[in-house]
Amino acid sequence: MKKLLLLILFPILGFSQNKNEAEIKVNGGIAFHDEGKYNEALDKYEEALKLDENNLIAISEKAMTLEALKKYDEAIELCKLAISIYPKEDIKTIYITYGNSLDHSKRTKDALKIYDEGIKKYPNYYQLYFNKAITLVNNKQIEKSLELFQKSATLNPNHSGTLNALAALNRDKRIISILASLRYLTVDNKTPRAKGNLDSVIDLMQQGVTQTDDKNITLAIDPKAMEDVGKKKKGINNFSTVDMVLSMTAALDFDEKNKNKTQCEKAIDKFESIFTVLKEGQKDNKGFYWEFLAPYFIELKEKNLIEPFAYIVFLPSQAEDVKKYHQDNANEIQRFYGWNKNYVWK
Repeated sequence: MKKLLLLILFPILGFSQNKNEAEIKVNGGIAFHDEGKYNEALDKYEEALKLDENNLIAISEKAMTLEALKKYDEAIELCKLAISIYPKEDIKTIYITYGNSLDHSKRTKDALKIYDEGIKKYPNYYQLYFNKAITLVNNKQIEKSLELFQKSATLNPNHSGTLNALAALNRDKRIISILASLRYLTVDNKTPRAKGNLDSVIDLMQQGVTQTDDKNITLAIDPKAMEDVGKKKKGINNFSTVDMVLSMTAALDFDEKNKNKTQCEKAIDKFESIFTVLKEGQKDNKGFYWEFLAPYFIELKEKNLIEPFAYIVFLPSQAEDVKKYHQDNANEIQRFYGWNKNYVWK
């Protein structure tokens, strides 16, 4: 009887040991992947799969590494394998790798089909909407992509890639683009992409305002925006009133009383004005950006957080006054981030 028990136990113990060793190999592969050492990573995943055939994590990570190496066909085959073997496991990242590999292989229709399958199976996973949107952008389907970026933002309001996309694709709608970039900068204010978003905000806030000489300022306002301001029903995502107020506030940059203000201090004046107008127009306007982004900035102003917020979003400028504010006002910076972390998205 003891011999029988031992014979049963040995395979179980051996299997368990193999799984543990395979896990160690996979972790080693992930470390190599993160360092950009993709071939070394593949070697580790192969070792893991020899120890534990069809190990899901090893398959998933190997597929991602193959995608990184542009070995798309191999990555696709592994993704197909994982989906067939593990239909009831959590394999949402497999659908990401699968869709990405198809997209990079210029198989757009197939990629969209896989993203749709993934979305049907994991409707609350923001990354699937985001990646499908990227595929649509590459296929020049901008309006459809924006709907998916919006869905991604509602599922993960702090996803920097989504916020960056919303800002970039709405560049012709300056208030929407500014709000999306400002939100982005509360998530990331240290990378080159952050600098790009800040530069975009500064440029858009000054759009249409030029000083022709010491006494004259030219203010160019879109005639359509002027026309929309007088309408009671402005349509979806219409920020014409906010746009006009921003232009008027931007013109004050050239006023004598503001000539010694820093760029960030001038921005604070603009934020005060446009966030006030957002509050005033909130009840009469509809659309994703009014209902999702606007309430964030309205509450931010109500909590008296515009000053720390402004210095946070201006950090990529590395201006001396901005750096000094961060050094001298750590409590205010933390007060903003505390509110930001606990903000309840509408």
